[in-house]
Amino acid sequence: MIRVLAALLVGLFVVGQAAQAQNGPLRIEITDGVVEPLPYAVPNFVPENSASGGYAKELARVIASDLSGTGLFREISEKAHISKITNFASPVQFADWKAVNAQALITGAVKVSGNQLEVKFRVYDVFAGQELGNGLRFKGTVDGWRRMAHKVADAVYSRITGEGGYFDSRVVFVSETGPKNDRKKRLAIMDYDGANLQYLTDSSAIVLAPRFSPMGDKVLYTSYETGFPQVYILDVGSVKRRVLHNEEGSMSFAPRFAPDGKSLLLSITRGGNTDIFKMDIASGRQTRLTSSPAIDTAPSFSPDGSQIVFESDRSGSQQLYVMPANGGEPRRISFGQGRYGTPVWSPRGDLVAFTKQNKGRFHIGVMRTDGSEERLLTASFLDEGPTWAPNGRVIMFTRETQGANGSASLFSVDVSGRNLKKVKLAGGGSDPAWSPLQK
Repeated sequence: MIRVLAALLVGLFVVGQAAQAQNGPLRIEITDGVVEPLPYAVPNFVPENSASGGYAKELARVIASDLSGTGLFREISEKAHISKITNFASPVQFADWKAVNAQALITGAVKVSGNQLEVKFRVYDVFAGQELGNGLRFKGTVDGWRRMAHKVADAVYSRITGEGGYFDSRVVFVSETGPKNDRKKRLAIMDYDGANLQYLTDSSAIVLAPRFSPMGDKVLYTSYETGFPQVYILDVGSVKRRVLHNEEGSMSFAPRFAPDGKSLLLSITRGGNTDIFKMDIASGRQTRLTSSPAIDTAPSFSPDGSQIVFESDRSGSQQLYVMPANGGEPRRISFGQGRYGTPVWSPRGDLVAFTKQNKGRFHIGVMRTDGSEERLLTASFLDEGPTWAPNGRVIMFTRETQGANGSASLFSVDVSGRNLKKVKLAGGGSDPAWSPLQK
């Protein structure tokens, strides 16, 4: 049996027991950081015809990058392999994989017919000497081969950890180029790992805070193209867009979709006062949710749509509050030292991620939805704007370096605070927003 991902950090959470269901996948509950990642092997996939040869190695490399990039898995180098997988149907020589200390083995095959590509794979528990679950098969176009690799990696991740995957997802963000005093910004979209970059707007106007719809087909964002911030909605497929709020004498910003995708939250400033509104997307009808002299902004729905977390300075400093989604008395949940902002509710519903500023340092942190168990995951000159992976385990955010030549980049970190790493981008980036898993 694959051994439990062991040696967990001592803290507020504990690891669950691994259990092997009869003829079912091994389930390992992971709730904190891993000191010793699980060793696995993923030999090059078997090409089943001459046209598929170029994809066999590339598929395996993307899968390995996905898994190893989590910090939970460690790939065993191909140079150490004793067995060679040359036929997808051949029996696995488990003794050879045990000899190189592989606990999990991923095998696969690929076939190309014209513009169509078929990928099939299996996952094995090396120490138990048996397959985890049943093999799967994905079909698509050759242009979508990376997506199929991400789908395989998601399936492997889920079978071994018991958690949902997040590799077959995208990130919308603000691409940044040029010097700090003349920064050009435009909306861009990419795979979660930085591949397949596409631009959604030009750099003629400042754009901020893009946010995906629950289906991942639309994006909300704020643009200054009229000279004042206004909220727009953009269709990702057609790149067509329209303004959602353009009332004379007012400004709108910080939009976010409701879980049903039919309405949104946003902040509107009128007469020097900033409050949170709910807007029906089809009709444009607005409902005011807060009414105070304070600045209320950065709202985020709970996954079930029943509550909202937002930031406000109504207590004298920037803090986090929770209230019913249809309005009501806000309840403060942040009580630590410093200022709190940009709260985002976890897809699991159990945590709120936030930006914290204290003693000249910025942090990305998480807390329970009642404000308890606050934990800071990062610390730097400027970390801000967290966004959750679809499975609620990883957070992506913006990190900006200091000085006249400072630049913004995207980073990610595990919810345990481990596996901090920079996202691969050709240039700078800020304001990331993670999509749901693609359909």
